[in-house]
Amino acid sequence: MSNPWDPDRYLSYADERGRPFVELLACVGATEPATVVDLGCGPGNLTRLLGERWPTARVAGVDTSPAMVERARTAGIEAEVADVRAWAMSVPAGSVDVLVTNAALQWVPGHLDLLPRMVAAVSPGGWFAMQVPGNFDEPSHSERARLSAEPEYAVHLVGIDAPASHDPADYWRVLTAAGLEVDAWETTYLHVLAGEDAVFDWISGTSLLPTKAALPGDLWPAYERELKARLRAAYPVRDGRVLLPFRRVFAVGRRRA
Repeated sequence: MSNPWDPDRYLSYADERGRPFVELLACVGATEPATVVDLGCGPGNLTRLLGERWPTARVAGVDTSPAMVERARTAGIEAEVADVRAWAMSVPAGSVDVLVTNAALQWVPGHLDLLPRMVAAVSPGGWFAMQVPGNFDEPSHSERARLSAEPEYAVHLVGIDAPASHDPADYWRVLTAAGLEVDAWETTYLHVLAGEDAVFDWISGTSLLPTKAALPGDLWPAYERELKARLRAAYPVRDGRVLLPFRRVFAVGRRRA
């Protein structure tokens, strides 16, 4: 798939997307790390918080999207374009004091199997922190999946990237076995969004991107109209506002010395 990420569209809900990162970071107990990595840094607006938390550390971001990395670099973040799996397999063991990955691993198929290698990159006594969406059974995803299965669209959408994640207990078991002392939990946020197509606007900056990139241009307008209609029915607007429940899964761990 071509890389369709758009920093401006992603940042349109920066406050709502940023809150889980702030709450994740609050659970990391590192004091004076030398090296901090944000794996899946996006446009760098949250990576900047890592530098503010640990001003003496070398803070670096990694993302698969050249557009996101360019935006992060423009904001003064040290960032590189790299695939998460390739980075995890190549980084020297024990070379990172704090490894953060926020809303990124859901795009990595089989990421449970990758977690031990990511933990191996963390220095003894260092910290690993992750957050992934856990809302894939919600209409924001299921309605898209049902529409995408219709014959005129399905032929173009075979094998596109699809996000997925696991429950807190799954991450706890894998990360504990990899050598961390782990705290894992989940939170469901209730986002209050403005406008009858707010949920469509939300997913158009994230999970809908692979679908739009894969569909021919002449099919997209009809797909967009139908998906908007289905999402309006699933998330009705009241007094100009839409409620979007959004479950997220967290895990934070310190590597045993």
